[in-house]
Amino acid sequence: MLARSRLLNLLPQLCALQPSLAMSSVTGTVTIHQPLNYRAGARVQPADGGQAEDVYEPATGRVITKLLSSGEKEVDLAVQSAKAAFKIWSQMSGMERSRVLLEAARIIREQREEIATLETINNGKSIFEARVDIDISWQCLEYYAGLAGSLAGEHIQLPGGSFGYTRREPLGVCAGIGAWNYPFQVACWKAAPALACGNAMVFKPSPFTPLTVVRLAEIFTEAGVPKGLFNVVQGGAATGQFLCHHPDVAKISFTGSVPTGIKIMGMAAKGIKPVTLELGGKSPLIIFSDCALENAVNGALMANFLTQGEVCCNGTRVFVERKILDVFTKEVVKRTQKIKIGDPLLEDTRMGALINRPHLDRVQGFIKQAKEQGAEVLCGGDLYVPDDPKLKNGYYMQPCVLGNCTDDMTCVKEEIFGPVMSILPFDTEEEVVERANNTKFGLAGGVFTRDIQKAHRVVAALKAGMCFINNYNISPVELPFGGYKASGFGRENGRAAMEYYSQLKTVCVEMGDVESVF
Repeated sequence: MLARSRLLNLLPQLCALQPSLAMSSVTGTVTIHQPLNYRAGARVQPADGGQAEDVYEPATGRVITKLLSSGEKEVDLAVQSAKAAFKIWSQMSGMERSRVLLEAARIIREQREEIATLETINNGKSIFEARVDIDISWQCLEYYAGLAGSLAGEHIQLPGGSFGYTRREPLGVCAGIGAWNYPFQVACWKAAPALACGNAMVFKPSPFTPLTVVRLAEIFTEAGVPKGLFNVVQGGAATGQFLCHHPDVAKISFTGSVPTGIKIMGMAAKGIKPVTLELGGKSPLIIFSDCALENAVNGALMANFLTQGEVCCNGTRVFVERKILDVFTKEVVKRTQKIKIGDPLLEDTRMGALINRPHLDRVQGFIKQAKEQGAEVLCGGDLYVPDDPKLKNGYYMQPCVLGNCTDDMTCVKEEIFGPVMSILPFDTEEEVVERANNTKFGLAGGVFTRDIQKAHRVVAALKAGMCFINNYNISPVELPFGGYKASGFGRENGRAAMEYYSQLKTVCVEMGDVESVF
């Protein structure tokens, strides 16, 4: 069945999911109408408007909505709404908050197919991957629902019967700023621990992918959060600046590029606000000759080609021990050439469309530069035009494997954020660890080897926040995720995230008389 026909069959569910979603039954053209801002339990038009921006469907290149950015007044209304809801939510017990988060997780789980379909329309990734993202999202809410009731301090005995204790308290209104590669999942990664700790949140998705986070806000309201606890504002840099500078925003959590992260850190510094920054990467994947070769090839493909390569922790610098360089490269190229590209709504598609035309052009520019600097294109790298004429204006390219790479090439040093793998040979463990760490980034790293001692030794030496042994690009919500160096700081997921969405208060209790030196 054609994907567009399949989408038409899903129209009744999608309209129930997204009241402003409409589609022409003749052409299959998707149109999502305003409003996409969400405040205090309802969709609202921006209070002070702004210029409308086109939002595209990456698979077809068609405009699916006009996005009206939130201005300063709209951001203030959203923050004030969240501030009012915080007074209610923060006074609830952890168990009470837990029940609401579990209900939100249940709704997401039941509407998995509809949400994943909308995510695919707006993001371009395959429906297969989008379903995984939605599963991780409801699992994240369930995980933090389980932790909400465990938020606690400690009791410390002091001399003479006196004692002290600590309290874990929420911060207040937290700002979440999301990325376009995992719109719904990133929103859940930020909202779940924030709400579990008793905070409110105002979330700004990427202007490229504004749709599914609105549905998340509606789900939270349906699940029973106080109206206004989770609000959505829309827009680009200007909207983000209004949010970061707002005096009633207590914390900022951002996922995105290093340059934007630097700006957000500067804005937060003016208000002395804590930040969590999950930024870019150029992560190493080290393949030793004693690896299980098939697993290593699978790991390299997973490390480079998920979500069209638009993943911050991708292991795009693939270091291969010279003994197996030829056999590994041959197998990777063969497998890469078999990746099914095309309509992301088809069940057998494994690589959809990149997010937009400028980004596709940027990725193509990296490949051109790599060839000029001496790299060899072993496969892919060209634009791809699917057979379906409805997809002819989509943003597709063939996944690319580059050989003959050296550490000083731009394709090896800079984050491409597209389906481009660079393969580099190495000879010794000491050499490859030094080269792997020779980067301004430090988000992730991986190693494939049957020698478990060597595996632990290498990951201990890697200067990266998320490391994998004999696997890559898995994201269990139980494990903290975050980077070193220019890849940011703070952690998402795991119990550690609770510390970044709460603050510690110390209370000292005197049980005797006060001794004064005066």
